[in-house]
Amino acid sequence: MKKYKMRRGETLEENAPDLKGTIESYFGTVTGTEEVDGHELYVVEDPDNPVFERIVAGAAEYSSKKDRLAVHFEERDAADVIAEGNADAAEDAVNAKNDFLLEVTKRDAKSRRDSMKRSVEDDPDDVPNA
Repeated sequence: MKKYKMRRGETLEENAPDLKGTIESYFGTVTGTEEVDGHELYVVEDPDNPVFERIVAGAAEYSSKKDRLAVHFEERDAADVIAEGNADAAEDAVNAKNDFLLEVTKRDAKSRRDSMKRSVEDDPDDVPNA
């Protein structure tokens, strides 16, 4: 499960006021919800794109900081997708993920990567004792 921050000064509610509808427009019908780490997230059990096995996404709400977008994309084995003749679906899946994340977080792929690198670098558990 990855959690994505919004752009500075923006909130998840502003960027995606109908988060369920946004998820459905990119991936297919939301079939239910699931609690993950104390957050109630939407589940797409049968995504429109054959590359995806299942998608779990929603708002990770925190009392002390801004909400984040929590997402987990379960993908099928690439060999199986290709064997079924759905190789083109792989490119569509990548585009759908990137477009969805851009719309909801307002951050492009490079910005999201840089942010994740900084969060790992800033992790106090990784600092050796002097």
